[in-house]
Amino acid sequence: MTQKTLLCDLTDIPLHEMRCISLSNRNVLVAHTEYGVYVSDEICTHEDARLCDGNLTGTLVKCPLHGSRFDLTTGAVLDDPADMPLQIYPVSIENGSVYVTFPA
Repeated sequence: MTQKTLLCDLTDIPLHEMRCISLSNRNVLVAHTEYGVYVSDEICTHEDARLCDGNLTGTLVKCPLHGSRFDLTTGAVLDDPADMPLQIYPVSIENGSVYVTFPA
């Protein structure tokens, strides 16, 4: 069973920007790119750094602490020192609101 959760209004996250959003059961990164909206876990898989404090270029997010880059379309690690991918979650936009689906 999956859980669909309202995150925010799309207008809350301008194009080419990202935000960390705290929910009751987890914290996520929401990135609004020209290719769509992507949601992942907010913490870098290498160390405890919030990815929303890093840089967003297209669909790539760069960790502010050690510079690891991740592809938000797949979660793949593109640069060291991280070696574990990010968890990426399915997103839908409905009536201007951003929803994410979490696994049960």
